[in-house]
Amino acid sequence: MSAPRFDNSKVHIFFVASIWQSALILMLSVGCIKVVSAQMSMPSPSMKDSMMENPVLVHARLDEFEGRTNASESEFRWDGEGWIGTDMNKLWVKSEGFSGSTSVSDGDHEALYDRPIPHVRYFDAQIGVRADLDSDPRRAWAALGIEGLAPGYFEIAPTLYIRDKGNVAGRVVASYDLLLTQRWIAQPEAELNFYSKDDPGRQIGSGLSGLDAGLRLRYEVKRKFAPYIGFAYSGKYGNTAIYSRLAGETTNGAQFVFGIRIWH
Repeated sequence: MSAPRFDNSKVHIFFVASIWQSALILMLSVGCIKVVSAQMSMPSPSMKDSMMENPVLVHARLDEFEGRTNASESEFRWDGEGWIGTDMNKLWVKSEGFSGSTSVSDGDHEALYDRPIPHVRYFDAQIGVRADLDSDPRRAWAALGIEGLAPGYFEIAPTLYIRDKGNVAGRVVASYDLLLTQRWIAQPEAELNFYSKDDPGRQIGSGLSGLDAGLRLRYEVKRKFAPYIGFAYSGKYGNTAIYSRLAGETTNGAQFVFGIRIWH
């Protein structure tokens, strides 16, 4: 009797569908922002004076839209955000996650109200909600954080998350743009995730659960479009690493990355 054959076509179809699902989330977010902006760009006469003093602006940025591979395994990674509002009040939408050959993981989608912090230059306070939507059990969190430019022009965004049953999580994201020339830019970045309790359903352990860091070299064909290559390192720690080993997954490793960065 011949050995059963694995249907690669089904895996390929699922992988492609996951990529388009992830891209659709980002496009819908940016599309909603544009629709609201278009509606607000046709104010009544009584609103014109106020809007001239506080114009409504729109910004969308896809920082990471990339493939990752280490010769034996490949996955897709997205990380993007957009906002609409004035200098004093903004609505932010953020989305990030991974798509592998059979599942979507670390799907994080956030909607946040943003306002500058008084007497603190280059930093905004943010409050809102986060939804974990992927192939694992869903979770919903309240979110509270800050985002801005630290001394030395490092972009940094620490955020605290709280949900039911005393679950608390934290995330710190930091990056820096090193201008090699007017078009060539190297960007080191790192993301750390922490949790107060184990969550076996999502294979997350307490304490420092994961690190995702990388170095990307991009070439800005235009200011709003830049292909890039680089390397990324992902690590899982504590009980998160134990859950991954039990599932037959690796707990750390380096990958070659290639993708595009777009902003509007």
